[in-house]
Amino acid sequence: MEQHLDHESPPVRPHCCPCGECGEGEANGLSRRDFLKAGGIVVGGLAMTGLAWSSLKAEAQSQSSTAPAGPPQRQALVVKPILTYDTPGRRPKTSWRSWGAVQTREDADKEVSRIREELDKLRAGADFPVDFLPVSAVRGSGDMGKLADLASADVLVIYAAGGGSGIFDAAVKTGKHVIIFLRHKSGPVYLWYEIISPRYLHQHTDKLAVQGVDNQDVVVDSPDELAWRLRALCGLKNALGTKIVAIGGASGWGPSGGKAPELSKAKWKLDIHTVSYEDLGKLIKAARGDAAAVQAARDGAAAYLKDAEVKLETEKTFVENAFLLQQVFLALMNKAGARAITVNACMGAIMPIAETTACLTLSLLNDAGYMAFCESDFVVIPSGILLACISGKPQFLNDPTYPHDGVITLAHCTAPRRMDGTKLEPARILTHFESDYGAAPKVEMKKGQKVTMVIPDFAFARWVGLSGEIVDAPFLAICRSQIDVAYKVPDAKVAENMPGFHWEMVYGDYLREVGYALKKIPIAWECLG
Repeated sequence: MEQHLDHESPPVRPHCCPCGECGEGEANGLSRRDFLKAGGIVVGGLAMTGLAWSSLKAEAQSQSSTAPAGPPQRQALVVKPILTYDTPGRRPKTSWRSWGAVQTREDADKEVSRIREELDKLRAGADFPVDFLPVSAVRGSGDMGKLADLASADVLVIYAAGGGSGIFDAAVKTGKHVIIFLRHKSGPVYLWYEIISPRYLHQHTDKLAVQGVDNQDVVVDSPDELAWRLRALCGLKNALGTKIVAIGGASGWGPSGGKAPELSKAKWKLDIHTVSYEDLGKLIKAARGDAAAVQAARDGAAAYLKDAEVKLETEKTFVENAFLLQQVFLALMNKAGARAITVNACMGAIMPIAETTACLTLSLLNDAGYMAFCESDFVVIPSGILLACISGKPQFLNDPTYPHDGVITLAHCTAPRRMDGTKLEPARILTHFESDYGAAPKVEMKKGQKVTMVIPDFAFARWVGLSGEIVDAPFLAICRSQIDVAYKVPDAKVAENMPGFHWEMVYGDYLREVGYALKKIPIAWECLG
């Protein structure tokens, strides 16, 4: 017999909200004391001052809805190619040369030309910015100090045709990333194709015995294998030291979330600039009194909604307010010299101030080539920054569900439309689900699209990677942008490897790159495949 309980159930906090930020009283199921004890919110970073709309608006209006759209901007990775070789002299009745087909200065000159041609081709086809310095040919570690352009490089690629192991030690001592390229069949065979493992990496022992270089840093023959490693290092270069504006302060999910901002600074060198809600409210109020800003917001909203692939299913005023908020956010990022922003207490605190939700605004910023995150969760934000910087595509911060039958649902209300970095996908503009207020996009992500998912842990010690394919974009009673992703891993393996909470996702397959970048931090990498 069914039993019906007539008494009122205890209040439940909205699921996306990690720590009662929709309201800090006991009515939300978590007292402010318990909330702070749990490490839910920690205001950290450099507080921004002098935030007057009168001094910010000119730049804000010039960068608002007319901001150039495209992938996240990245600095070029600077690579120094170095050929190492030897020129042995013939001696009678004894061994006078090592393995390898680069044995003379003429051989080396031809190899330098070959390397230059390969790198020119790699650069022309690269989907990430990379600059190659001139190829230098050296015959010993002492020649390293004579390379005038060495200091300007981010990465040293050692083409190890011959010579002693001292060149590797000298390269590692520079503190720069080192990749060792060997030839088997792509050109003249190299000496170190034979001995890189026993003589250098293992140092005549049975296991790896050097610091700074390992098996992952060795490439044989393949420019493509070199390219993905350089893509990873380009992403890492651009992720480290990222400046980010944190509206309402920096925070983090989970019991150790209070440490997340400081761990982000320590591990990823993030430069966090905080803005209080009091200051944000003043800026929005001033922007509302600025006729030019208001008109720019209306024009931006009208142009956005004119798109035949956008369907409005909330109040137009919410969309216009989202475009006004975009101007304010752009102004704050410009003042901080940042290209990233996050919003704390976005499940409640920002709504009465902005008279909309931050969802659509963050989506717009991601589409325009910035990196915008909800919830100010610095547990997951570094992974989103790294993925965006590796892929050159917008990231989708999301809430995962429970894996079953080879599928997991990922959802959130701030998805970008320009998920592939170029084309805008169709979207319905609805209210934010939990509040049934404001403007949030339901992006109809492409079925059949391959995706990379990254799952960071709370401790900044281990990340998990999973690849999959979008098989559906349903419309469930959950966060508006939602996808079902199929994967080819046992459900139990996925369920057992879901540390932390929030996930990050991008279009494409970048699991190798993420793992390669993480070993430089270092953070352990568990790739489920």
